[in-house]
Amino acid sequence: MNAPTSPRELAPATEQGRELPHESARLHVTGQATYTDDIPELRGTLYAALVLSPVAHGELLGEGIERAALLAQAGVVAVFTAQDIPGENNCGPIVHDDPFLADGKVQFLGQPVAVVVAHSMRQARQAAKGAKVTVKELPAILSIAQALAQQSFVMPSRGITRGQPESAIAGAPLRIQGRTECGQQEQFYLEGQIAYAVPREDGQLTLYVSTQHPDGNQREAAAALKLSAKDVEVICRRMGGAFGGKEGNSSIFSQSAALAAFKLQRPVKLRVNRDDDMMITGKRHDFRIDYDCGFDPHGRILGLDVVLASRCGHSTDYSGPVNDRALLHIDNCYYLPHLKIVSHRCKTHMQSATAFRGFGGPQGMFGIETVIEEIAHRLGKDALEVRRANLYRDPALSGDAGSMTTQYGQTIEDWIGDRVIDQVATEAHYGARRQAVNQFNAQNKSRKRGLALVPLKFGISFTATMLNQGGALVHIYQDGSVSVNHGGTEMGQGLNTKMAQVAADGLGIPVSRVRVTASDTQKVPNASATAASSGADINGAAINHACAQLRARLAPVAARLLDCDAAAVEFEAGIARSTVGAGTAAAMQTVPWQALVTQAWLERVGLSVTGFYMTPDIRYDFNTLQGRAFYYYCYGAAVSEVEIDTRSGEWWLKAVDIVHDVGQSINPAIDKGQIEGAYVQGLGWLTMEECIWDAHGKLLTHGPSTYKIPVASDVPEHFRVSLFDGRNVRPTPYRSKAVGEPPLMLSLSAFFALRDAVSASAQHRARVDLVAPATPERILLACERAKAAQRPEIPAP
Repeated sequence: MNAPTSPRELAPATEQGRELPHESARLHVTGQATYTDDIPELRGTLYAALVLSPVAHGELLGEGIERAALLAQAGVVAVFTAQDIPGENNCGPIVHDDPFLADGKVQFLGQPVAVVVAHSMRQARQAAKGAKVTVKELPAILSIAQALAQQSFVMPSRGITRGQPESAIAGAPLRIQGRTECGQQEQFYLEGQIAYAVPREDGQLTLYVSTQHPDGNQREAAAALKLSAKDVEVICRRMGGAFGGKEGNSSIFSQSAALAAFKLQRPVKLRVNRDDDMMITGKRHDFRIDYDCGFDPHGRILGLDVVLASRCGHSTDYSGPVNDRALLHIDNCYYLPHLKIVSHRCKTHMQSATAFRGFGGPQGMFGIETVIEEIAHRLGKDALEVRRANLYRDPALSGDAGSMTTQYGQTIEDWIGDRVIDQVATEAHYGARRQAVNQFNAQNKSRKRGLALVPLKFGISFTATMLNQGGALVHIYQDGSVSVNHGGTEMGQGLNTKMAQVAADGLGIPVSRVRVTASDTQKVPNASATAASSGADINGAAINHACAQLRARLAPVAARLLDCDAAAVEFEAGIARSTVGAGTAAAMQTVPWQALVTQAWLERVGLSVTGFYMTPDIRYDFNTLQGRAFYYYCYGAAVSEVEIDTRSGEWWLKAVDIVHDVGQSINPAIDKGQIEGAYVQGLGWLTMEECIWDAHGKLLTHGPSTYKIPVASDVPEHFRVSLFDGRNVRPTPYRSKAVGEPPLMLSLSAFFALRDAVSASAQHRARVDLVAPATPERILLACERAKAAQRPEIPAP
């Protein structure tokens, strides 16, 4: 029930480690993959749309809608508001402070107020769009600055103090102070939010949902309708992307559809268009970061005081753990002996900021890397030199007992950060590239290039300890084929492909015999969300546990067929085998897998089991933010080279070199795809994806025409990814490591390369004032400020 530790589970296997194609790749490219909207609709299906608040903050007058007017619209069958919910009106995943339909007040522009149900999707949408919301508008808090000024928070501020930061900063020979910002980001999954609710007999309900957390959708729909969890089934075969945006937010749509279907006893589909999706759902938290740092002439950080303030929106959502993870990742790869960090979680009248790939880690790392860059500029050093000067070090070498211990008290047991940095610096020819960049900049007046190498260290586990568990259900059929179900969800990341490989090796059969089926709350209950990069770890280990039980049941059957001891039976390559005799007289006896399974059925051996896993050695105190928060760490480093036009701010990504640590990869092809995709998504966050709001709290960038994400032409031909040669020191399936979130932080190298290029526009003589996203407009203005700052002042006549 804990981490796999037997030699069989840790030894190199036949299916794991292979670059197998994604299990749905052929279906994807031929259009045969079934998403929620592709499920054949049942007779009598109705369609729903949401009426949205037109103001950021206000009191609803009555129900907030004119029900009779809506019911008079063409095709409209029913209208539901908060008053029609028989149970709990909540979609808050942790704190129950977020109604899925506004009740008495609205707290952001775009908040759902009512569900309109009609005979067609078009009729429902037209009626909802034309609905008049009756509301008394109230003053709204929209920015971090406003929230701080009014002490408006979704939860109390928290922090960590280590050592004596105040005295360390005051006594340091050098000191810098500053502020930076990193922006919001829309998840922009290709498949929008969708739910299809189907009533069943005796008050039961089946929900087909595009969701990362079927268990959450099940519990919240049951609570809303005053049903038991046993009466609500949630199924998700696959999602067309999620990135955290379907962890909690999907419940808004699944509950709305469930309410309508339950009340009408008709199937109801709710599929929002892109504009409404972006107006309703939460984004990545944007952060304001203030810092005060003392350091020495070598660039070593002696003391650091950081204040993080994030815009959390109107409710708690995942803001607690997101901001906590920012606190836990402010160190990145660096030992900070004297540190004070405070986190403010600002309440604003906007969509509740929610989970997004990295979950606070990228924002924390952005803060410390900005400090590193500022120190390098002050000292006139290459930032890589400053980064190396501050890396975690073995206490035996540093002479400091705490130099391999984080600010939250966890000893780093798997440190390879320095080796990863060395490898990427070598593979990317960093020294020669730096000289070439300097030469290019000396020869070009309006075009400047920048180069940066940025490392990462990212902790793997849910910081909420109870979530670090997984389940699996494995069936062996009489023909020898195998069905696997697990608590994770497939969102394009290749989880099911890896899980098929894990199951195949667990039973010693070809992966072609294994089918991983749709996530289903009636097959694997109480599953954690597929998040925190833990999907392969916890679900793979649960599958290993199930397969170990099946092998234990099959071994005695094979032993009787092979006339040997059960302990001598091995399962591999579709056979059960044992070795008789020794030396030159040794002989191999085998029985085919299918024959073994048939015999087991004849002997009435159970061929279906459940597996379970709980991550061991997690000892983290949520209240003090101290302890062993993570099972292990992932490491990586990237070198990015960019070129900017200082006259327009236009920029080009010229080259990317990455070395990333995935342990012993279950599927290198899938892992490399995740690394590439994560980098590009992070590139979007840091350079082009900008959420723009008007003075009334309306999101203006709510579609692909106004919200720019990276496209193929933004990716350079020189894009090289190497997997670090190593294995996880902690027992995991195949000694692999998580790969979903950590590579996103590799894109920090692109932002700081842009910053380096801006600095070059002023001959590196002026401090660079550049925040994320570094859009062309911001790059142009940063160049102008830097050039103005380095010009000598003209004396007054």
